[in-house]
Amino acid sequence: MNDMSPTPIRKIVHVDMDAFYASVEQRDNPDLRGKPIAVGGSAARGVVAAASYEARAYGVHSAMPSVTAKRKCPDLIFVPPRFDVYKAVSQQIREIFAEYTPLIEPLSLDEAYLDVTENLKGMDIATEIALEIRAKIKALTGLNASAGISYNKFLAKMASDLNKPNGQAVITPKNGPGFVEALPVKKFHGVGPATAERMRKYGIETGLDLKSKSLAFLQEHFGKSGPYFYGIARAIDERQVKPNRIRKSVGAEDTFAEDIADLDLATAELKPLAEKVWRYCEAQGISGKTVTVKIKYSDFTQATRSRTSALPISGVPEIMEAATALLASVYPFRRLVRLLGVTLSSLTNNPGADGEEQPQFDLDL
Repeated sequence: MNDMSPTPIRKIVHVDMDAFYASVEQRDNPDLRGKPIAVGGSAARGVVAAASYEARAYGVHSAMPSVTAKRKCPDLIFVPPRFDVYKAVSQQIREIFAEYTPLIEPLSLDEAYLDVTENLKGMDIATEIALEIRAKIKALTGLNASAGISYNKFLAKMASDLNKPNGQAVITPKNGPGFVEALPVKKFHGVGPATAERMRKYGIETGLDLKSKSLAFLQEHFGKSGPYFYGIARAIDERQVKPNRIRKSVGAEDTFAEDIADLDLATAELKPLAEKVWRYCEAQGISGKTVTVKIKYSDFTQATRSRTSALPISGVPEIMEAATALLASVYPFRRLVRLLGVTLSSLTNNPGADGEEQPQFDLDL
Protein backbone atom coordinates (compact mmCIF):
# COMPACT_ATOMS: atom_id res chain seq x y z
CA MET A 1 0.00 0.00 0.00
CA ASN A 2 1.39 3.38 -1.05
CA ASP A 3 2.01 6.04 1.57
CA MET A 4 -0.42 8.81 0.57
CA SER A 5 0.38 11.09 3.53
CA PRO A 6 0.75 14.72 2.44
CA THR A 7 4.16 16.36 2.24
CA PRO A 8 4.66 18.38 5.43
CA ILE A 9 4.56 22.15 5.06
CA ARG A 10 8.10 23.45 5.26
CA LYS A 11 9.12 25.79 8.06
CA ILE A 12 11.67 28.33 6.84
CA VAL A 13 13.26 31.04 9.00
CA HIS A 14 15.14 33.96 7.47
CA VAL A 15 17.40 35.65 10.04
CA ASP A 16 18.68 39.12 9.18
CA MET A 17 20.98 41.08 11.48
CA ASP A 18 19.93 44.70 12.00
CA ALA A 19 22.38 47.23 10.47
CA PHE A 20 25.05 44.60 11.10
CA TYR A 21 28.36 46.36 10.40
CA ALA A 22 27.19 49.61 11.95
CA SER A 23 25.75 47.83 14.99
CA VAL A 24 29.06 46.02 15.60
CA GLU A 25 30.86 49.37 15.54
CA GLN A 26 28.36 50.92 17.98
CA ARG A 27 28.63 47.89 20.24
CA ASP A 28 32.42 48.13 20.37
CA ASN A 29 32.60 51.93 20.72
CA PRO A 30 30.10 53.37 23.23
CA ASP A 31 30.78 56.89 21.90
CA LEU A 32 29.06 55.91 18.65
CA ARG A 33 25.83 54.67 20.22
CA GLY A 34 22.74 56.64 19.34
CA LYS A 35 24.62 58.55 16.65
CA PRO A 36 24.33 58.45 12.86
CA ILE A 37 27.28 56.42 11.59
CA ALA A 38 28.31 55.02 8.23
CA VAL A 39 30.76 52.18 7.78
CA GLY A 40 32.91 53.05 4.78
CA GLY A 41 35.28 55.65 3.43
CA SER A 42 34.65 59.34 4.00
CA ALA A 43 36.85 60.43 1.08
CA ALA A 44 35.32 62.05 -1.97
CA ARG A 45 35.36 58.69 -3.76
CA GLY A 46 34.12 56.68 -0.80
CA VAL A 47 30.98 54.54 -0.65
CA VAL A 48 28.77 53.66 2.34
CA ALA A 49 29.02 49.95 3.15
CA ALA A 50 26.44 50.11 5.95
CA ALA A 51 24.48 52.75 7.86
CA SER A 52 23.14 52.80 11.40
CA TYR A 53 19.41 53.29 11.92
CA GLU A 54 20.13 56.82 13.15
CA ALA A 55 21.75 57.53 9.77
CA ARG A 56 18.99 55.79 7.84
CA ALA A 57 16.52 58.28 9.31
CA TYR A 58 18.26 60.89 7.12
CA GLY A 59 18.01 58.72 4.01
CA VAL A 60 21.54 57.33 4.18
CA HIS A 61 21.85 53.75 2.91
CA SER A 62 24.43 51.22 1.75
CA ALA A 63 26.03 51.70 -1.69
CA MET A 64 25.40 55.46 -1.49
CA PRO A 65 28.38 57.69 -2.40
CA SER A 66 29.87 59.12 0.79
CA VAL A 67 29.56 62.70 -0.43
CA THR A 68 25.81 62.18 -0.92
CA ALA A 69 25.49 60.60 2.52
CA LYS A 70 27.31 63.52 4.15
CA ARG A 71 25.06 65.99 2.35
CA LYS A 72 21.95 64.20 3.62
CA CYS A 73 23.34 63.93 7.16
CA PRO A 74 25.96 66.62 8.00
CA ASP A 75 26.63 65.01 11.41
CA LEU A 76 27.33 61.60 9.87
CA ILE A 77 30.32 59.82 11.44
CA PHE A 78 32.38 57.62 9.10
CA VAL A 79 33.96 54.48 10.53
CA PRO A 80 36.43 52.34 8.54
CA PRO A 81 35.21 48.75 8.06
CA ARG A 82 36.70 45.88 10.09
CA PHE A 83 35.77 42.82 8.06
CA ASP A 84 37.80 40.46 10.23
CA VAL A 85 35.60 41.42 13.20
CA TYR A 86 32.37 41.12 11.20
CA LYS A 87 33.38 37.65 9.98
CA ALA A 88 34.20 36.51 13.52
CA VAL A 89 30.80 37.71 14.80
CA SER A 90 29.09 36.08 11.81
CA GLN A 91 30.73 32.77 12.74
CA GLN A 92 29.40 33.06 16.30
CA ILE A 93 25.91 33.58 14.89
CA ARG A 94 26.33 30.65 12.49
CA GLU A 95 27.19 28.38 15.43
CA ILE A 96 23.91 29.35 17.11
CA PHE A 97 22.02 28.40 13.93
CA ALA A 98 23.78 25.04 13.92
CA GLU A 99 22.28 24.21 17.33
CA TYR A 100 18.88 24.05 15.63
CA THR A 101 19.43 22.72 12.11
CA PRO A 102 22.16 21.65 9.70
CA LEU A 103 20.13 23.17 6.86
CA ILE A 104 21.66 26.68 6.91
CA GLU A 105 22.07 28.72 3.73
CA PRO A 106 24.11 31.88 4.35
CA LEU A 107 23.36 34.75 1.97
CA SER A 108 26.04 37.05 3.38
CA LEU A 109 27.75 37.68 6.71
CA ASP A 110 24.54 39.07 8.21
CA GLU A 111 21.69 36.92 6.89
CA ALA A 112 20.78 33.29 6.31
CA TYR A 113 17.92 30.92 5.60
CA LEU A 114 17.26 28.05 8.02
CA ASP A 115 15.01 25.08 7.30
CA VAL A 116 13.63 24.05 10.70
CA THR A 117 10.90 21.69 9.45
CA GLU A 118 12.76 18.88 11.21
CA ASN A 119 15.07 20.51 13.72
CA LEU A 120 17.64 19.32 16.23
CA LYS A 121 15.61 20.60 19.20
CA GLY A 122 12.44 18.76 18.28
CA MET A 123 10.50 22.05 18.45
CA ASP A 124 7.20 22.17 16.56
CA ILE A 125 6.69 25.93 16.34
CA ALA A 126 9.05 27.83 14.05
CA THR A 127 8.20 31.20 15.60
CA GLU A 128 9.49 29.92 18.93
CA ILE A 129 12.69 28.75 17.29
CA ALA A 130 13.18 32.21 15.79
CA LEU A 131 12.58 33.85 19.17
CA GLU A 132 15.14 31.57 20.83
CA ILE A 133 17.74 32.17 18.13
CA ARG A 134 17.32 35.94 18.33
CA ALA A 135 17.59 35.86 22.12
CA LYS A 136 20.78 33.77 21.95
CA ILE A 137 22.30 36.11 19.37
CA LYS A 138 21.56 39.06 21.64
CA ALA A 139 23.00 37.33 24.70
CA LEU A 140 26.17 36.16 22.93
CA THR A 141 26.95 39.16 20.70
CA GLY A 142 24.94 42.04 22.12
CA LEU A 143 23.39 42.56 18.68
CA ASN A 144 19.80 42.61 17.48
CA ALA A 145 18.45 40.31 14.78
CA SER A 146 15.13 40.28 12.96
CA ALA A 147 13.48 37.17 11.55
CA GLY A 148 10.85 36.14 9.08
CA ILE A 149 9.04 32.82 9.29
CA SER A 150 7.06 31.20 6.49
CA TYR A 151 6.56 28.10 4.40
CA ASN A 152 8.99 29.11 1.66
CA LYS A 153 12.16 31.16 1.18
CA PHE A 154 10.58 34.06 -0.69
CA LEU A 155 7.96 34.74 1.98
CA ALA A 156 10.39 34.19 4.87
CA LYS A 157 12.69 36.82 3.34
CA MET A 158 9.79 39.25 2.89
CA ALA A 159 8.56 38.61 6.45
CA SER A 160 11.93 39.46 8.01
CA ASP A 161 11.53 43.06 6.83
CA LEU A 162 8.06 43.55 8.29
CA ASN A 163 9.01 44.26 11.92
CA LYS A 164 12.58 45.53 11.63
CA PRO A 165 14.54 46.34 13.68
CA ASN A 166 14.61 43.72 16.44
CA GLY A 167 11.36 42.03 15.54
CA GLN A 168 9.92 39.08 13.68
CA ALA A 169 6.87 38.25 11.62
CA VAL A 170 5.21 35.15 10.25
CA ILE A 171 3.39 34.67 6.95
CA THR A 172 1.18 31.58 7.08
CA PRO A 173 0.02 29.42 4.16
CA LYS A 174 -3.44 30.96 4.61
CA ASN A 175 -2.15 34.53 4.45
CA GLY A 176 0.63 34.07 1.86
CA PRO A 177 -1.34 34.58 -1.38
CA GLY A 178 -3.14 37.69 -0.10
CA PHE A 179 0.10 39.17 1.22
CA VAL A 180 1.78 38.78 -2.18
CA GLU A 181 -1.18 40.15 -4.14
CA ALA A 182 -1.20 43.39 -2.14
CA LEU A 183 2.58 43.93 -2.26
CA PRO A 184 4.17 46.32 -4.79
CA VAL A 185 6.47 44.30 -7.05
CA LYS A 186 9.30 46.79 -6.43
CA LYS A 187 9.41 45.41 -2.87
CA PHE A 188 9.70 41.80 -4.00
CA HIS A 189 13.00 40.12 -3.18
CA GLY A 190 14.52 39.27 -6.54
CA VAL A 191 12.95 42.22 -8.37
CA GLY A 192 15.50 45.00 -8.72
CA PRO A 193 14.78 48.59 -9.81
CA ALA A 194 15.40 47.88 -13.50
CA THR A 195 13.08 44.84 -13.51
CA ALA A 196 10.42 46.73 -11.54
CA GLU A 197 10.52 49.49 -14.15
CA ARG A 198 10.18 46.95 -16.97
CA MET A 199 7.24 45.37 -15.15
CA ARG A 200 5.60 48.78 -14.74
CA LYS A 201 5.73 49.28 -18.52
CA TYR A 202 3.66 46.10 -18.85
CA GLY A 203 1.16 47.31 -16.25
CA ILE A 204 2.62 45.16 -13.46
CA GLU A 205 2.82 47.15 -10.24
CA THR A 206 1.49 44.75 -7.60
CA GLY A 207 1.59 41.04 -6.92
CA LEU A 208 -1.99 40.82 -8.19
CA ASP A 209 -0.94 42.41 -11.49
CA LEU A 210 1.90 39.90 -11.76
CA LYS A 211 -0.46 37.03 -11.00
CA SER A 212 -2.68 38.08 -13.93
CA LYS A 213 0.10 37.41 -16.43
CA SER A 214 0.52 33.98 -17.98
CA LEU A 215 3.63 31.87 -17.65
CA ALA A 216 4.20 32.24 -21.41
CA PHE A 217 4.04 36.05 -21.13
CA LEU A 218 6.51 36.13 -18.24
CA GLN A 219 8.92 33.77 -19.99
CA GLU A 220 8.73 35.84 -23.18
CA HIS A 221 9.46 39.14 -21.42
CA PHE A 222 11.61 38.05 -18.47
CA GLY A 223 13.36 34.94 -19.78
CA LYS A 224 14.68 32.45 -17.21
CA SER A 225 13.19 34.51 -14.37
CA GLY A 226 9.69 34.05 -15.79
CA PRO A 227 8.84 30.79 -13.95
CA TYR A 228 10.15 32.24 -10.67
CA PHE A 229 7.97 35.35 -11.03
CA TYR A 230 4.99 33.17 -12.00
CA GLY A 231 5.44 31.14 -8.81
CA ILE A 232 6.03 33.93 -6.31
CA ALA A 233 2.99 35.81 -7.64
CA ARG A 234 1.06 32.82 -6.31
CA ALA A 235 3.11 32.67 -3.08
CA ILE A 236 4.82 29.51 -4.40
CA ASP A 237 8.58 29.06 -4.10
CA GLU A 238 9.93 25.53 -4.28
CA ARG A 239 13.61 26.45 -3.81
CA GLN A 240 15.26 24.34 -1.12
CA VAL A 241 17.49 25.71 1.64
CA LYS A 242 20.94 24.69 0.39
CA PRO A 243 23.60 24.33 3.09
CA ASN A 244 26.43 24.31 0.53
CA ARG A 245 25.56 26.93 -2.04
CA ILE A 246 27.78 26.67 -5.09
CA ARG A 247 30.08 29.65 -5.32
CA LYS A 248 29.14 31.82 -8.29
CA SER A 249 32.08 34.17 -8.56
CA VAL A 250 35.16 35.70 -6.97
CA GLY A 251 35.61 39.39 -7.65
CA ALA A 252 37.60 42.47 -6.67
CA GLU A 253 37.04 46.09 -7.57
CA ASP A 254 38.56 49.47 -6.82
CA THR A 255 37.31 53.06 -6.97
CA PHE A 256 40.07 55.42 -8.06
CA ALA A 257 41.11 58.61 -6.31
CA GLU A 258 40.84 60.36 -9.69
CA ASP A 259 38.90 59.37 -12.79
CA ILE A 260 40.91 57.72 -15.57
CA ALA A 261 40.77 58.52 -19.28
CA ASP A 262 43.92 56.74 -20.51
CA LEU A 263 43.76 53.08 -21.56
CA ASP A 264 47.26 52.25 -20.36
CA LEU A 265 46.59 53.71 -16.91
CA ALA A 266 43.30 51.83 -16.67
CA THR A 267 44.95 48.58 -17.80
CA ALA A 268 47.61 48.95 -15.10
CA GLU A 269 44.84 49.16 -12.50
CA LEU A 270 43.62 45.70 -13.51
CA LYS A 271 46.79 43.99 -12.24
CA PRO A 272 46.22 44.29 -8.45
CA LEU A 273 42.59 43.23 -8.95
CA ALA A 274 43.61 40.12 -10.89
CA GLU A 275 46.25 39.29 -8.30
CA LYS A 276 43.80 39.60 -5.42
CA VAL A 277 41.23 37.38 -7.15
CA TRP A 278 43.84 34.73 -7.94
CA ARG A 279 45.31 34.76 -4.41
CA TYR A 280 41.87 33.91 -3.06
CA CYS A 281 41.33 31.23 -5.68
CA GLU A 282 44.68 29.62 -4.88
CA ALA A 283 43.94 29.65 -1.16
CA GLN A 284 40.57 27.95 -1.74
CA GLY A 285 41.77 25.51 -4.39
CA ILE A 286 39.39 26.81 -7.05
CA SER A 287 39.60 28.29 -10.53
CA GLY A 288 37.16 29.49 -13.18
CA LYS A 289 36.62 29.80 -16.92
CA THR A 290 34.91 33.19 -17.24
CA VAL A 291 36.67 36.53 -16.75
CA THR A 292 34.46 39.61 -16.45
CA VAL A 293 35.58 43.24 -16.38
CA LYS A 294 33.27 45.84 -14.85
CA ILE A 295 33.68 49.50 -15.82
CA LYS A 296 31.87 52.22 -13.87
CA TYR A 297 32.00 55.66 -15.43
CA SER A 298 32.05 59.12 -13.87
CA ASP A 299 28.26 59.46 -14.36
CA PHE A 300 27.78 56.15 -12.43
CA THR A 301 26.63 54.26 -15.51
CA GLN A 302 28.47 51.01 -15.99
CA ALA A 303 29.32 48.31 -18.49
CA THR A 304 30.54 44.72 -18.21
CA ARG A 305 32.39 42.56 -20.70
CA SER A 306 33.07 38.81 -20.32
CA ARG A 307 35.16 36.11 -21.96
CA THR A 308 34.92 32.36 -21.32
CA SER A 309 37.76 29.93 -22.04
CA ALA A 310 37.50 26.21 -22.72
CA LEU A 311 39.73 25.30 -19.75
CA PRO A 312 39.96 26.76 -16.22
CA ILE A 313 42.24 29.78 -15.76
CA SER A 314 45.69 28.79 -14.48
CA GLY A 315 47.03 32.07 -13.10
CA VAL A 316 47.25 35.87 -13.08
CA PRO A 317 48.73 36.13 -16.62
CA GLU A 318 45.64 34.44 -18.11
CA ILE A 319 43.28 36.66 -16.12
CA MET A 320 45.23 39.74 -17.25
CA GLU A 321 45.26 38.63 -20.88
CA ALA A 322 41.47 38.33 -20.92
CA ALA A 323 40.82 41.43 -18.78
CA THR A 324 43.15 43.60 -20.88
CA ALA A 325 41.39 42.60 -24.09
CA LEU A 326 37.95 43.14 -22.56
CA LEU A 327 38.88 46.61 -21.31
CA ALA A 328 40.35 47.54 -24.70
CA SER A 329 37.05 46.54 -26.33
CA VAL A 330 35.27 49.50 -24.71
CA TYR A 331 38.00 52.03 -25.55
CA PRO A 332 37.69 54.93 -26.26
CA PHE A 333 35.76 55.21 -22.99
CA ARG A 334 32.44 56.97 -23.32
CA ARG A 335 33.11 58.77 -20.02
CA LEU A 336 35.99 59.00 -17.57
CA VAL A 337 36.39 55.75 -15.59
CA ARG A 338 35.90 55.92 -11.80
CA LEU A 339 35.92 52.20 -10.94
CA LEU A 340 37.17 48.93 -12.40
CA GLY A 341 36.36 45.39 -11.30
CA VAL A 342 37.63 41.93 -12.25
CA THR A 343 35.58 38.80 -11.57
CA LEU A 344 36.26 35.12 -12.16
CA SER A 345 33.19 32.88 -12.52
CA SER A 346 32.13 29.48 -13.90
CA LEU A 347 34.10 28.17 -10.95
CA THR A 348 35.43 24.66 -10.42
CA ASN A 349 37.56 22.97 -7.81
CA ASN A 350 41.17 22.58 -8.86
CA PRO A 351 42.18 18.89 -9.20
CA GLY A 352 43.50 17.55 -5.92
CA ALA A 353 42.51 20.66 -3.95
CA ASP A 354 40.51 20.44 -0.78
CA GLY A 355 38.16 23.23 -1.81
CA GLU A 356 34.72 23.32 -0.24
CA GLU A 357 31.87 24.87 -2.18
CA GLN A 358 30.89 28.23 -0.73
CA PRO A 359 28.73 31.25 -1.62
CA GLN A 360 29.99 33.91 -3.96
CA PHE A 361 32.58 36.20 -2.46
CA ASP A 362 33.60 39.79 -3.15
CA LEU A 363 36.99 41.09 -2.17
CA ASP A 364 37.08 44.69 -0.96
CA LEU A 365 40.09 46.80 -1.85
